[in-house]
Amino acid sequence: MLFRFFGFLTLQFAGALAGWWLGGRWGALAGLALAGLFWFGVDLLRGASVLRWLKQGEASGAPALRGLWGEVSDRTRRLLRQREQQTQDSQARLQEFLAAIQASPNGVVLLDKAGCIEWCNQIAAEQFGFDARRDVLQQIGNLVRDPAFAAYYAGGDYAHEISIPGPGSTPSRPVRVSIHLHPYGEGRKLLLSRDVTALEQAEAMRRDFVANVSHEIRTPLTVLAGFVETLRTLPLNESERSRYLALMAQQAERMQTLVNDLLTLSRLEGSPPPGAAGWTPVHPLLERCLQEARTLSALVTRGETAGHELRFDPAPDPHSMGEIAGAPNELHSALSNLLNNAVRYTPAGGVIEVQWRMLPDGRAEFSVKDSGPGIAPEHIPRLTERFYRVDRSRSRETGGTGLGLAIVKHVAQRHGAELRIASTPGLGSTFSIIFPASRIKGPGGAAPAPAAPPVAARPATESLQK
Repeated sequence: MLFRFFGFLTLQFAGALAGWWLGGRWGALAGLALAGLFWFGVDLLRGASVLRWLKQGEASGAPALRGLWGEVSDRTRRLLRQREQQTQDSQARLQEFLAAIQASPNGVVLLDKAGCIEWCNQIAAEQFGFDARRDVLQQIGNLVRDPAFAAYYAGGDYAHEISIPGPGSTPSRPVRVSIHLHPYGEGRKLLLSRDVTALEQAEAMRRDFVANVSHEIRTPLTVLAGFVETLRTLPLNESERSRYLALMAQQAERMQTLVNDLLTLSRLEGSPPPGAAGWTPVHPLLERCLQEARTLSALVTRGETAGHELRFDPAPDPHSMGEIAGAPNELHSALSNLLNNAVRYTPAGGVIEVQWRMLPDGRAEFSVKDSGPGIAPEHIPRLTERFYRVDRSRSRETGGTGLGLAIVKHVAQRHGAELRIASTPGLGSTFSIIFPASRIKGPGGAAPAPAAPPVAARPATESLQK
């Protein structure tokens, strides 16, 4: 400011001196006035250039000035750059925040005070069937038309969450979405959603499991209690006592089988997967399973005119079947369950074909094909659910617990194998387990190289028949 003041005085003095030299006293006064006007004009032009720059709003276009206006433009430019940097930082933090919300496994929708969508992430768009760009500023009530949500939104009580069907939900493949509203700001709302289909299915399965276990155990216990009461209260001859005791032993064996299967499932689910260091010869394993299947067939078809025809196709060669890596007891349980299932659900006189074959990629397939009644397509996805039965009455008649295929599924998963089920009503069924090449050793004694990666077991809900 001092320099500016002295500059103004110097210009005034120069103007007065020039005017005095040209016109005396009046010339000096005119020189003073002209010098002041010149100073004011130049200063006005410098200020106008700063004003034009400020109107443009770009920090990079600041005029190169000196003096007071130069200091003003420099300070203003620094402030604008600081403000631009702060804005960029805020935008970057906002984008990071939005990216974090986009990465969330739950849906997030921001609603204004009128209930219009301000923003939503991709998960919410998928869960509700939104278009993240097209449906912005649309009323949430116009897009989510479920009556339960409409009542929840209008009620104003958001202390709890609700569950509604998701888009594309069908009775055979239900989809459930949980919704929770959180008010914030001045009338705005944050809508959080999550897919609870698996949770509700798990809870339903848990309830069904408890109910099924209770039912399966209560039935033989009721029979046992009735026979015990009969033996205690009625005078029976020796043949009647023997018959009742045999029936009691049958029911006790049924309960023991159920408990053993439950313990097997619990052990499979709670223990680490078996390693690939121990090798088991395939031929003795299959011979043991076949012998058990023949014994079961004799029991199931007792009194029938014809039994089951069990075929091993092609005829087994003990020296060409190789070895398999894994837990021998688990492998025996899985293969035996598939064979026993075929025996139980194939009518007397039916044909059951068993096959073990090496695949071109080094994997091995164990398959059991029966000539039974077959399974309708709608039942196949649920066959490995615990206690799920296509024909409940026949399963109980043949002694099944409803846990056999659940055990097969878990054993297959633990060995990196794949369980496949193919069936046509009236034409029989084929159950196959395909073991990965890394767990198969050929007849020469060497594992195939390179080993194919383990095949993930086909996902299933839980289990079926034994």
